[in-house]
Amino acid sequence: MCSDEIMHQDIIPLYAADIQDQLKKQFAYLSGGRGGDGCPVITFPDYPAFSEIPEKEFQNVLTYLTSIPSLRDAGIGFILVIDRRQDKWTSVKASILRIAASFPGNLQLVLVLRPTGFFHRALSDIAFKFNKDEFKMKVPIIMLGSVSELQGYIDKTQLTEDLGGTLDYCHHRWLSRRTAIEGFAQKVKQTAQILQSFGTELAETELPNDVQSTSSLLATHTEKKDKMKEDIRLAVEQGDNILGSITKPVTENPEYKLNQDQLDNQTTVERLLAQLHETETAFDEFWIKHQQKLEQCLRLRNFEQNFREVKVALDIVFERLSAFTDVGNSFSHAEHILKDLASFEEKSCETIAKARMLASEGDAFIQSSHYAVDSIIPKCSELLHLCDAFTTETERRRNLLNKSLELHGLLEKSMKWCDEGIYLLASQPVDKCQSQDGAESALQEIEKFLDTGAGNKIKELNKLYREYAHILNEDLKEHVQKVFQKQESMEEMFQKRQVSLKKLAAKQTRPVQPVAPRPEAFIKSPCTSPGLQREFVSNSESSALRRVNYRRGKSEMTELHQSRGGSTMDDEENLAVLRQHVINELIETERAYVEELLCVLEGYAAEMDNPLMAHLISPELQNKKDILFGNMEEIYHFHNRIFLRELENYVEYPELVGRCFLEQMEDFQIYEKYCQNKPRSESLWRQFSDSAFFQECQRKLDHKLSLDSYLLKPVQRITKYQLLLKEMLKYSKNCEGAEDLQEALTSILGILKAVNDSMHQIAITGYDGNLNELGKLLMQGSFNVWTDHKKGHSKVKDLARFKPMQRHLFLHEKAVLFCKKREENGEGYEKAPSYSYKHSLNMAAVGITENVKGDAKKFEIWYNAREEVYIIQAPTPEVKATWVNEIRKVLTSQLQACREASQHRTLEQTQSLPLPGSSCSSPSRNHIRNTRKMEEKKADLTSLEVYGTAVAPKYPEKGKETPSSSAKSQTLPMILLTGPASPTSPDKKAKRHEVVSDPTPFGLRGWAKTSHSLDASEENDGWSSAEDPLNSSDAEEEGGGGGGGGEMKLTPGKYTVVTDYEKGVSEEFTVKSGDLVQLIHEGEDGLWYVKNLSTGKEGWIPANNLLMLIGNSKSAQSLSSSESGTASSTLSTSSSCSDSCNASSTSFSDIKG
Repeated sequence: MCSDEIMHQDIIPLYAADIQDQLKKQFAYLSGGRGGDGCPVITFPDYPAFSEIPEKEFQNVLTYLTSIPSLRDAGIGFILVIDRRQDKWTSVKASILRIAASFPGNLQLVLVLRPTGFFHRALSDIAFKFNKDEFKMKVPIIMLGSVSELQGYIDKTQLTEDLGGTLDYCHHRWLSRRTAIEGFAQKVKQTAQILQSFGTELAETELPNDVQSTSSLLATHTEKKDKMKEDIRLAVEQGDNILGSITKPVTENPEYKLNQDQLDNQTTVERLLAQLHETETAFDEFWIKHQQKLEQCLRLRNFEQNFREVKVALDIVFERLSAFTDVGNSFSHAEHILKDLASFEEKSCETIAKARMLASEGDAFIQSSHYAVDSIIPKCSELLHLCDAFTTETERRRNLLNKSLELHGLLEKSMKWCDEGIYLLASQPVDKCQSQDGAESALQEIEKFLDTGAGNKIKELNKLYREYAHILNEDLKEHVQKVFQKQESMEEMFQKRQVSLKKLAAKQTRPVQPVAPRPEAFIKSPCTSPGLQREFVSNSESSALRRVNYRRGKSEMTELHQSRGGSTMDDEENLAVLRQHVINELIETERAYVEELLCVLEGYAAEMDNPLMAHLISPELQNKKDILFGNMEEIYHFHNRIFLRELENYVEYPELVGRCFLEQMEDFQIYEKYCQNKPRSESLWRQFSDSAFFQECQRKLDHKLSLDSYLLKPVQRITKYQLLLKEMLKYSKNCEGAEDLQEALTSILGILKAVNDSMHQIAITGYDGNLNELGKLLMQGSFNVWTDHKKGHSKVKDLARFKPMQRHLFLHEKAVLFCKKREENGEGYEKAPSYSYKHSLNMAAVGITENVKGDAKKFEIWYNAREEVYIIQAPTPEVKATWVNEIRKVLTSQLQACREASQHRTLEQTQSLPLPGSSCSSPSRNHIRNTRKMEEKKADLTSLEVYGTAVAPKYPEKGKETPSSSAKSQTLPMILLTGPASPTSPDKKAKRHEVVSDPTPFGLRGWAKTSHSLDASEENDGWSSAEDPLNSSDAEEEGGGGGGGGEMKLTPGKYTVVTDYEKGVSEEFTVKSGDLVQLIHEGEDGLWYVKNLSTGKEGWIPANNLLMLIGNSKSAQSLSSSESGTASSTLSTSSSCSDSCNASSTSFSDIKG
């Protein structure tokens, strides 16, 4: 049966599966036999309960059986074979009547096998004749008495075995096959409907607008397609199995002949399979198109998404490119911008490459006939346009910067040429030009120099404007004009110098006319005097030349003066050029420093947190970024956000840059933290320097140097500032900002000292307490130390004298620590020394003796009233002086703190006495005032050792009392409280007198050596021996009254000179060994007015020099041995506060050591 006959019937078809139970009763079946003309045969076998079959079941079975044959066969008509051989006539009659009434198809012939019993057989013949009309059948009904008669109507091969035929029929097999065929037909029909519905769904689906939805839709449709294909495969497999079961007999026995029903079944299944294949093929073709469309849509959405991302990236690139509008204000600036542009272009290459690749991808879509060509073409065109625009604009800006470089190169060459010309004019000495040879030589120098101007100077200003019009802004135009004006001014100076030199040379060739001799042929400039250093471009030379010209009145010298008259201005211009060089170097190196820090932070530190690089970092290195990099990020933010920007504000005012440093000085303290962490950082680096992570980062950054070189940059940078400040100060001595520069330099040196000292301090081991509780670290350094214990055995004492110990001392505000320096084995910071703590002295119980007899490098630190004495030998006298100064400041500060408790009582006791200065002045004000006085006298005090009568103050008249002679003992305590050198003065300038104790930085390679901010003599300007009775004596007395170690004190009286003092010239005040001198009175700044009784000359001598001159010589007016012992000049605060306070109003002889 064909598929059309199965699927396209007007009535709802019956399926074997629906009436399977009814068919199983087998009261009628379609055996597959055929009549002579091919009529289908329906057999009604003997069924005793035939009359009991429900009418509905009976009709369903007959309807189903008549629907099985083809319409052609069914149209010929059916042959009914009714087997009633075992039945009664009444049953036969009822069966025939029932069949006649219910048979739905056409009948051709009805064959009835009548009952075989004699009675019923005879009865059936008679009854059939009389009741024939009752059957109401339009076809003949033939009563047959036997099977053989039946075979006369139907061939034996078309009859089943129960009817005497040979037709193989199994009702169960027939029912199973019919169920399978009909199920397969339904499956084919259902599959076709599902495929049609799915195709409609796919065709009507709207394409998504984003990648995610498109990808999800493609996956969903593919999944449904795969399910459809699987259903089709199963249906085909089912049809093949049915077809195989039908043809199995033929397969097993080629001679086997299928009956007509079997052949019909085979044809039906084959047609269903063919229909299924056609449906699958059509679906596959549709799916290929649909899948292609979805994949094109997905590629399009990816293209659109990539286009948006690339477009955003290109917008950022163009935004950054638009920022490159500056053409630079100098050659280095333009060069820096050009490098930035090249770096930016290199970084942008990836974005441009992505854009071009995306445009190529879009072009491939167009070539492959993409359905959205109209949308792709504009995007590709836009991408290519942007790429070309970037390339064009970058090239244009590069050309502009190259032009700017070219212009700035010309300007710098011109400036350099002008500077060299100025130097040349300034370096030609005046006296050389007096002779003909000298003038001609100078003229040749000038002409030779002018010949070099062809390739260095700006020739035509208008031509230059036209050539560089596209880069000339207002600032650059102004700069060009200034350079051109300077060039013209310099050339004008050269012309004047040439004219004057030519005249001088020409006048020398004329015959010499007899003239009267002049007493002054030529007055030399003071610059050439032996006492002063000669500077040809100084202001003094210019003024001297003017005086000479005025005196001589000669035209040639007037002309020479005119050519030289601008030397002061030229000198200032030269210094301005040098200052500009320094500020340019400072800013350029600062920019490079900031870029290097950023490179390290981005290229190394940030990569340690990058998940993609995590596999390269060993577990031991993880979470140690803070150790490796310290506070580098903090340093970077300070320099990038604050300091660099502030520095750039001073590019036009380089001499004021000291203010920038002073304003940011507190922020530089962050370097102390970095340097203290440096040993840990370097130790970690050495442990992991071969790590693949660091090597990969170095490769990405294209660095030739490894990370440790960059980690040293902050250390190198903080030491670089003091060098640049020194250079700037050198060229700015007469400028407005010179004081700020000096203070900035001192502050930077102070920071270096603090950093250096802290590096030593953290290396102290074995100290149980908290070092921070000892106060600020003031000094540190290595010394030879001898110990002398008063209560010890004499043998131990003597041995101690000859065996010095190597000790590293740390001076804090509250204690001095003695440590033993231990050198470590290793590399870098691990090789740096450590300091083993030995013992410490509380500064509250410490005293000092500043000079030890026999060695200018030794001083004493004694403890608990000299029970323990430590003789300290410094490397140099300067180091000793620095340490003694600091210790004096600490001890004096402690003494002052004790005395402040009884200051009101001291004031009451001294109100009636005349004081050298106002006692109500604050220490800060006195310090500031006296500091200024010291600075004014600095040039004299630092070089003068003996003051002659020519420079001495007027000697006071006899009988007049001076503060120094009448009220000395009473006012000295007040000097300690209000004197100019009070170490407790809060004046900010006091910080500038800190001295670096150890100029070699601790373990930091690449640090420049720091220098002392002031000489020892400058430190002691306000603390001379004569001014401060608590200062040092010449040497410790051995033996003497009381056995005390008394120190000599200067008092008015007569003394014998023990050594010559002849360091001045003949007219200065001198003394010789054996002279008797009288100390008349003490003046300011530690000077004593002295009279040499042997020569009668008078003069001022510093107290320190007097101590060396008179040695242990005694004066009739000096204190006795016992008194001087109690008035020891050693300084100590070990006495109680009560003792100090009680002694404050009387005399220093009451202060017990």
